[in-house]
Amino acid sequence: MAVKQDPGPESNEEEKRGAVFTRRNFLIGGGAAAGLIVAWAIWPRAYEPNISAAENEEIFGAYLKISKEGRITVVVPQSEMGQGVYTVLPQILADELGADWRTIAVEPAPINPLYANDLLAQQWAETLLPPGAAKLTEKEAASWAAKNIATRNDFIVTADSSSVPAYSDSFREAGAAARILLSKAAAEKWDVEWETCIAENGFISNGDNKMRFGELVASALKQDLPDPVPLRSDPVNNLVGQDIPRLDLPAKLDGSANFAGDVRLPDMVFASIRQGPIGATRLKSFNREGADKIIGLVDVVEHDQWIAAVATNWWAANDALDKMSPMFETTGLLPDSDKMDVALEEALEDGPGVRFASRGETQPAFDEYKTIRSRYQVDAAVHAPIETRTAAADYKDGRLELWLATQAPASAVQAAAKAIGIATDRVTLYPMLAGGSFGRNLDSKIAAQVAIIAEKMGRPVQLMWSRAEEMMHDHYRAPAYARLDAATDKAGRIQALQVKIAAPASAREQSKRIVRGMDDIAAMRASIDEADVKAVEGADVQYNIANFSLDHHPAYIGAPTGNWRSNAHSYNAFFVESFIDELASKAGIEPLSYRMPMMTDRPRLARCLTGVAAMAGWDGGLDGSGMGLACHSMRGGHIAVIVSASRGEGGLRVSRISATVDVGRIIHPEIARQQIEGGIVYGLAMALGSSTRFNHGIASARRLSDLALPRLSEIPSIQVEFIRSEEEPMGVEEIGVPAVAPAIANALFSATGVRFRQLPLFSEAS
Repeated sequence: MAVKQDPGPESNEEEKRGAVFTRRNFLIGGGAAAGLIVAWAIWPRAYEPNISAAENEEIFGAYLKISKEGRITVVVPQSEMGQGVYTVLPQILADELGADWRTIAVEPAPINPLYANDLLAQQWAETLLPPGAAKLTEKEAASWAAKNIATRNDFIVTADSSSVPAYSDSFREAGAAARILLSKAAAEKWDVEWETCIAENGFISNGDNKMRFGELVASALKQDLPDPVPLRSDPVNNLVGQDIPRLDLPAKLDGSANFAGDVRLPDMVFASIRQGPIGATRLKSFNREGADKIIGLVDVVEHDQWIAAVATNWWAANDALDKMSPMFETTGLLPDSDKMDVALEEALEDGPGVRFASRGETQPAFDEYKTIRSRYQVDAAVHAPIETRTAAADYKDGRLELWLATQAPASAVQAAAKAIGIATDRVTLYPMLAGGSFGRNLDSKIAAQVAIIAEKMGRPVQLMWSRAEEMMHDHYRAPAYARLDAATDKAGRIQALQVKIAAPASAREQSKRIVRGMDDIAAMRASIDEADVKAVEGADVQYNIANFSLDHHPAYIGAPTGNWRSNAHSYNAFFVESFIDELASKAGIEPLSYRMPMMTDRPRLARCLTGVAAMAGWDGGLDGSGMGLACHSMRGGHIAVIVSASRGEGGLRVSRISATVDVGRIIHPEIARQQIEGGIVYGLAMALGSSTRFNHGIASARRLSDLALPRLSEIPSIQVEFIRSEEEPMGVEEIGVPAVAPAIANALFSATGVRFRQLPLFSEAS
């Protein structure tokens, strides 16, 4: 499916006709606060579906096509990275439509304002708006501004587990509207009331009358929709909540699924790239003659900041770069971990902080009660997806075709167009499946690079970063320092808690790259001293503590940072849950009993805690038991984790991880379980490694073997139980990560009596 920048021309004729239904303007928006509506009646006519259809297909709005043979194609505006979005969102639509799952297909959505991720834009509002807009974002005006920014900038971004919460209503409405139109078409043929027709398993029926969806599509498009569109009160198809087959899995199993690295075009050549140290770097020199003997070398492409070798195969291109020994020159400061540590320390202790949460008054409690203080820190973390940055491009006659897995398609198109000086509507993007991402595919740098190389070569080219390039030029999960102070009474109960986090403004920096098109250096420099509410996400504790404050102390570290699976929750949960465990130990109270009295008005999280305690056979974390507990709330979801761990001569041994999770109504139980289990393994990897240090602008981790990742034989038994809930469904992709590392650290304290306050674990103990 080609994705083009142009959303389609404005239709003056349709404007004159008002709210008359056509297949071009049907269902181009989602729900509104006043109730579910079909937005074709109120939304600007300039935004029309621009999906393509075969001769035998009819377009039912922005999310759905139905063929005359009954094949149903669902259009998904989110990147499939293994998280199952190509199954879960079509599952919601098919359930409401009454479709036969065997007839469902999926394709990526084109770039169009209709697909803007409004929910994510609102969540990112403070990072998109100017500094100091914290108060504004609490008002309705900020929500309006965020939505307009999202729409006007084609903010079709896949991030922060927002796919289901952001799009479920739109997909359900799309299914409902198509079901009603098909029912009306059938009712007209049978001369019955459409409300008496039933849509089930791909058929519309009424008594003995029965017709396939495909037989009704032509006449369905002539029908009118009620306003609002009624949803099923009791779906008869009952697809939601079932472990139906994944739509992307068969192709992945038989090898027919195409990733960016699988693209093969006539006369294609292959490129590898070298980039200098992080910073204001330029290419200084290289030895072109050194690569002359490389068989298959076609050409060398120079750029101010990088050099690429192009050959008939990637291995020859990469070997040629090694032989050319490119030299780079960097002006200004180079990121260095020792300097980062100093910057974070100074920001935490002496730098100005911005308060993002405040309840009660903390100072009187600190004046009256005993103060306990602890400091924590985490290193920068890499993404390390299996698939390194890869893209293919073909430039001909002033037009660029681009094959790329991206979480921000409009940003990728803009980067490619800008790099070679063409308009964005001259770029056609083919969104590819992603071999993992964890936030990495929000970076559009490779789109610009491959566009430049393709223009220079005048033939199709595939660019693939080596593993070393991938890890040395990542947008890292930010390193962070934290200081936590608690005022506790004689019984050890928390009377006041202060949390201070020193970290770069990662989210603001990333928004500047995605929305404003800044490069890494410009985005970092423009974010210096900017406070970032996203940097302290997850540190606004889930406990009922009357006197509480949370501050962010911005720090400039000189290395680009950005989204990483669970973002700041990954380190803030470690800070908070480790400290709560410390306070429980000092009070002489077992950790679960210490937490439960602070769960007032937190019934869902409390139920997770008691549920996991029963499931795991919680022994109280007694000295030497090796059991540790942690819990976390994130974007409306809740999780509690218990870990059994020990430390021996061979290092850390985790024997079991148990988790109880509440993420609201679950669309696909097996995908949800897979995501929680995957998040738990990711959290285990974060506890053990996944990090890098920096020396003179170069990341120390350059291979997967440098990351101390757990091997398959080291993955413990994992138990996951979901709490049944009818709350709105939440994203499940990231919530499994944050509570694992603190649970392991707490288990190690139980087993050894040593408190670990730094990630990765064992890098420092006290």
